[in-house]
Amino acid sequence: MRALVLLLSLLAAGAAAAQPRTVTDDTGREVAIPSVPERIVALHEPLLTLPLLEIGMPVVGSYGRSDDGESLLALDFIETVLGDDARKLGIGGIGPLGNIDLERIRALKPDLIVGTEHDREKAELLSAIAPVYLQNSRSGVVSGFEAEAALADVFDRRSAFEAKKANYLDRVVQVKDDLPGAPDEETYLAIIIYDQINVVSAMSGAIQAIEDLGYSRAEWQGGGKAAGYGSGFAVPLSSEAFGRLDPDVLVVMNSYSSGERDEAAIRERLDLIVPGWDRFLKPAREDRIVFLDSGKAATPTIASAQHTLDAFEAWARD
Repeated sequence: MRALVLLLSLLAAGAAAAQPRTVTDDTGREVAIPSVPERIVALHEPLLTLPLLEIGMPVVGSYGRSDDGESLLALDFIETVLGDDARKLGIGGIGPLGNIDLERIRALKPDLIVGTEHDREKAELLSAIAPVYLQNSRSGVVSGFEAEAALADVFDRRSAFEAKKANYLDRVVQVKDDLPGAPDEETYLAIIIYDQINVVSAMSGAIQAIEDLGYSRAEWQGGGKAAGYGSGFAVPLSSEAFGRLDPDVLVVMNSYSSGERDEAAIRERLDLIVPGWDRFLKPAREDRIVFLDSGKAATPTIASAQHTLDAFEAWARD
């Protein structure tokens, strides 16, 4: 009798878990999603796949990967940010860059598709395969790893998120104690180098970590204190304006599509765009530059924030 009661309880719990629930996504759409998703396809790897994986969600397909799971991007964000163990996840691809393949998505048998607000026009078509939940990703709407926190709330993974965040915040305190000066009284500016120099906006773990360390965003010519918080990851900065930058800490990254993203590669790239920059730029002359690997730090995850802390810690110890 006791075994029968246990079996009925397990069946009832399974039935309850299988029942969908209705949520409102960030575009205002009401979506019936699985209570416990088991096969998620994500339509943007850095902005969605990584945050979902970090909170323990079962992603089976990600945009920017081949059928066998190899990255089609300039770097493998999952492996670069989350580590070598990410190779074992077996995440499949959903079509070549610039073209989502509906048949490949169907073959993955997703029970949920997660996209950004930019995927709204595709949502109706994709809904024929699985429910589609759209998450805000624009800088100025979300910053740091706020999007990951929002996804954790939607999928009842807040405890997993908070556990990782608590470990991260402990590390913030440790690194801050080793930093020169008084970060709470100092400014920063972060730039990334594509074909030109760009000011990084708020949508990354890198910016989350820098501001959690206590630094305040510096004003810059053509922007001001709030500049760079537009809809994109970064906004252009002229070479002339770059030469006049003087935050207390200047954070510099090479494009994540570059083959090399270390300090030597960053310096070489800047030499091409602004010859002699290291002789006239005050943060360079006074050793107030932190060189950051954008491949590790540019995603809106706690892991990217941790990689940023690594870079600041190394800078403080030099």
